[in-house]
Amino acid sequence: MRNAVAAVALAVVLVGCSSGTQSSAPGSSSSGTSPTGTSAPGSSGTPGTGSSGTNPTAPVQPPVSISEEKPVVPPNVTPVAKEKVDTTSLSDTYRDEAYVFGDGRDVEVFGVGGGCKEARAEITGQSADVVQITLVTITKQPAGTVCTQEVRQVPLTVRLDAPLGDRRLVLEAREESA
Repeated sequence: MRNAVAAVALAVVLVGCSSGTQSSAPGSSSSGTSPTGTSAPGSSGTPGTGSSGTNPTAPVQPPVSISEEKPVVPPNVTPVAKEKVDTTSLSDTYRDEAYVFGDGRDVEVFGVGGGCKEARAEITGQSADVVQITLVTITKQPAGTVCTQEVRQVPLTVRLDAPLGDRRLVLEAREESA
């Protein structure tokens, strides 16, 4: 009987742990917003990054998630045509896809995180023809710690000044240390 009670308690804990929340980069918080660029929960609260519920026009969580290395795309989300996404400067570590949702100003891309790495997306340019987004990977290794080397795709969302429409999307990457 004790084993049955323990099994039920464990099942309740496991269900509670997977109740619709998305994981983000380790050691992260979801605070701070910016009208020019936001990222998924898991970014730092520095200006120009992060996302939270404080800005009603910015999404709190990206709508597309990764399941067994394939994207799970909800019905209200539109993939950006492959010929409109320029990923020529990215390594094979990054996904070569993007998604638009909401009023067409919200764009989701995928950065790289895991271990002591956090991911953030920044809008680095917007014109009538092109939107440039930089995928930033930040390595934070506190003194005296060991970081795992796992790498995972992290969904990141940015909010554009105007709908993406027919504009080309250029994705670039940058690495930083904190």
